[in-house]
Amino acid sequence: MLLADAAPDVIQEIRYYSTYNFVGERIDGYEEPIALITCEAGEALAAASEDAMARGYRLKVFDAYRPQKAVDHFVRWAEDVDDTRMKEFFYPELDKSVLFDQGYIDKLSGHTRGSTVDITLFDMKTEREVDAGGTFDYFGELSHPDYRGITDEQYEMRMTLRDIMVGAGYTPLETEWWHFRLDPEPYPDTYFTFPVNADVLS
Repeated sequence: MLLADAAPDVIQEIRYYSTYNFVGERIDGYEEPIALITCEAGEALAAASEDAMARGYRLKVFDAYRPQKAVDHFVRWAEDVDDTRMKEFFYPELDKSVLFDQGYIDKLSGHTRGSTVDITLFDMKTEREVDAGGTFDYFGELSHPDYRGITDEQYEMRMTLRDIMVGAGYTPLETEWWHFRLDPEPYPDTYFTFPVNADVLS
């Protein structure tokens, strides 16, 4: 379903439809700047959105369902070690050749099962995305939710987001503060291939 139908108050900034991502170009399979999500994950996200708004925030989503062809695009990009155009923004501390071995790029993604979201908080008072001490899709220890080399306020934002999402039935990831998966998933063994396009739902 469309994430906007499930949780209309959630802001969407679909990074893989844009060129501002670790690859530096629109990713295969992202045909519209929209988020798709399973019905079950959408219902849970709506609950998370209500909780966030009660605390003075809105949720902001960078990615939800991700087609397999997008994951394949990531793999091809990672294999081309000479393409480092976005290195200074997303992996300045790493040599691109280690991305597979260190688990930053994989041939399968939980996003492809439709119940995982990459998400942050938007402060309704300041009308800005919160400062969580690191950018979405940064490859490094800085992105670990429990990383303490950031300010107390930045860490608090990570923990507030985690509390909201866990309270709605999502499970966090140990290496990415923005990544949450619905538990249990409705399609735990299915990796979908259809593109990010509203027409596929009709």
